[in-house]
Amino acid sequence: MLDRYLLRYFLAVVDQGNFSRAAAHCNVSQPTLSVGIAKLERTLGTPLFVRTNQRVELTEAGSRFLVHARRIEREFNLAIGSMSPTDHPPSLRLGVLGSVPSVLVAQAVAAARPMKHYRFELIFGSERELTSHLAKGRIDIALTLVQRGGERFLEKPVCTEGYALAMPADHPLAGQESIAAEELANEVMIVRRHCEALSDTSRHFTERGVRPHFALRSTDDDRVLNLIAAGLGITVMPLCYRRDGVARPLLAGFDLKRTVGWAASAEAEHLLNAPPPLFLAIEQRLADRGTGFPGPI
Repeated sequence: MLDRYLLRYFLAVVDQGNFSRAAAHCNVSQPTLSVGIAKLERTLGTPLFVRTNQRVELTEAGSRFLVHARRIEREFNLAIGSMSPTDHPPSLRLGVLGSVPSVLVAQAVAAARPMKHYRFELIFGSERELTSHLAKGRIDIALTLVQRGGERFLEKPVCTEGYALAMPADHPLAGQESIAAEELANEVMIVRRHCEALSDTSRHFTERGVRPHFALRSTDDDRVLNLIAAGLGITVMPLCYRRDGVARPLLAGFDLKRTVGWAASAEAEHLLNAPPPLFLAIEQRLADRGTGFPGPI
């Protein structure tokens, strides 16, 4: 029989990265936690971690056990929650990729009002952060990049879109349908530091001998759009971004695309099969933005 505290120790080591932080997370001493992990390994009959002076890594058996340990911990928490008398509605924890326009999500929230039906939590993050949150059960589902070759989560594509320049509407080149990188050699640029296409964008310009001055480096796309409209500089953004005062001509030869969709653990498959109104509202607004052609759904 596996004691739950041993599972908690195991998950803490995985999530915290080493034994000392895991012990602090569990409010026990490091020797106590180490004894617990050793007991768990004896019970299972196999080592779960490879220990070095620098780091702790899962063995192959540990990786297999992790899937079951996450599921057991989630089911235990759900069982405890279901036994507690409460008037609270069901929870819905939604993760959203930081490079999805927040205005689209805000409009969908205003239309669907998920707060009336759920204990709703909204978390913005990078692709890596959302993947981590899903794996650790911190969110139920994520609106993120999909079709990237992983098989860790269930996926449902929503739309596929490309990237384009974003420049002041009164810029002399703003009326062109497509602009070559070489035409921007003397322009001031803005870096969207959180963009999943950042390395591809940088390579596209440097391969063409364009090394511009950067007036701003930001992870806030609303700020970026406002400052582009103010004339501060030019950047590359997904096509779903729009703002008055900002033109969106194509960047010649830059054909990179991304697919945005839902990613969920097996436990949240029902959210893909019977999406709540909020999800449908988000999908509709992505489509209304003309983000490209619909992905296979």
